[in-house]
Amino acid sequence: MKKTILLLFVLLLTVGAFAQSYTQKYNSLYDRTDFFDSYGTLIGYAKENTLYNRLDYFDASGNLLKYEKHNDLYNRNDTYNQNGTQQGYEKKNDLYNRTDKYDQNGSQQGYKKWNDLYNRYDVYDSNNKLIGYYKWNELYQRWDYESSPY
Repeated sequence: MKKTILLLFVLLLTVGAFAQSYTQKYNSLYDRTDFFDSYGTLIGYAKENTLYNRLDYFDASGNLLKYEKHNDLYNRNDTYNQNGTQQGYEKKNDLYNRTDKYDQNGSQQGYKKWNDLYNRYDVYDSNNKLIGYYKWNELYQRWDYESSPY
């Protein structure tokens, strides 16, 4: 019995040690949202591009990775790579009260839904498996992302 409990504890500790976490925080000095890894290193940022009416995403070196633009015709947010090729889109699903994510072919890749019990956004893959969540960190005034270790 003791070996079983010890094995279970070691297994949970190992799985928890490899869980990834990311943080996003608004940077008022540069008027952008910064993204950090679990060590506090800047890995990228997002900035509103008012000239093209879109949101641009950059890596830590300032290279454009992708951009998002609202599509008024279909009432969704389209995602494009740095070359302008559509990579997918997100659309609000009022029936299930969630935001669905689709790839460039229109296949659902997952969704994000608000969890009232834990006060966070849960992120699911296309098989309805929880893959992570966004939670507001009141102390640091930022959104923290934790990937699910299961």
